[in-house]
Amino acid sequence: MRKVLFILFNLLTITAMAQTKGRFEVHDLGNFKLHVYYTNDVMADASYIIEGKDSLVTMEHPLFKDNVAEFNDYIEKLGKPINKIISDYHVGGTDNHDQIMAEGMEAFSKGPIYGGMMKSFEKMWGDTMTEMPTGTVTEVPFGSTPTWGGVTFEFRHGASSDFPAASILIGGKVYYTHWTPAKAHVSHLQISSPAAIDAEIAEAENSLASGATLFIGGHGGAATRDAVEFKIAYLKKMKELLAANKTAQAFVDAMKQAYPGLPGEAGLEDLGKALYK
Repeated sequence: MRKVLFILFNLLTITAMAQTKGRFEVHDLGNFKLHVYYTNDVMADASYIIEGKDSLVTMEHPLFKDNVAEFNDYIEKLGKPINKIISDYHVGGTDNHDQIMAEGMEAFSKGPIYGGMMKSFEKMWGDTMTEMPTGTVTEVPFGSTPTWGGVTFEFRHGASSDFPAASILIGGKVYYTHWTPAKAHVSHLQISSPAAIDAEIAEAENSLASGATLFIGGHGGAATRDAVEFKIAYLKKMKELLAANKTAQAFVDAMKQAYPGLPGEAGLEDLGKALYK
């Protein structure tokens, strides 16, 4: 875990970028609607609103002030009260409102690893970043399924290689993980060791077995089952090529040959460095 965050610190020492406001999309899932907010920030974060009949549950509030303002304006226009606010993998602009977190995540978010990451962000982005939340946190035990706003939220353990946060099955139809599955090369922040490959394969297979039809993440947005199926096949191929190639460059070349033209190819060099430490 420390290696993952060390890599993350290195990546995010880039020059602070001006934040461009994001966009919304809505998925009607019958007894509830899922509103996806693509922040278009430097980390490709996504935030979510689960709209029940009479109230809302919000998840993963944005980190930057421009996005927080846009997200809050959108919530206001929906005209329904917020039932619960969930901060799972990402702490964001929830102000002094109470939050829900997975069991153990509050201490981790304030500890030297995650807390240190947030302090690093504050130094890099300064006043463009929202104030850190001050509301009371209530933790939800893994394996429990509370109902908020008429929608169920099943808290499951996330990938073993990731933060100690939850994969959440929402209304039996939407599966939330840290990273949205995509038909693209994975980031070295997600796969930072050979062990992480197996952990991500296992979690992707769990998500498919959940019966969900829509798959969302703190980075990326929303995807369908075919993206998860691609991710599993891709990671199994990556594991095969990692075993067959003795150097990072040979691995990178093999990945390019196996997936010619796949988006994210520029990140393969960093991926190779992470896997061949």
